Amino acid sequence: MKTQNDRIKIYAPDIEPRMRHKRIFDIFDGLEIGMCLELTNDHDPKPLYYQFLFEREGLFDWKYELDGPTTWRVTIRKR
Repeated sequence: MKTQNDRIKIYAPDIEPRMRHKRIFDIFDGLEIGMCLELTNDHDPKPLYYQFLFEREGLFDWKYELDGPTTWRVTIRKR
């Protein structure tokens, strides 16, 4: 995990799979409003997006910066 001014960068494959979503949510919850989480992954994080919709509805913006085929990068901004 790297911190850069108003964003935290995470490379998801570095996180143990069974702890991955929990860790990402913990980091997101610690962000101040307006800060971003930049998530890089080796597969489409769409299941995480749906979990965000369910658990943090209205509290985030989700933007694909890189959309495969081998690397995905999304910016999740806290509202």
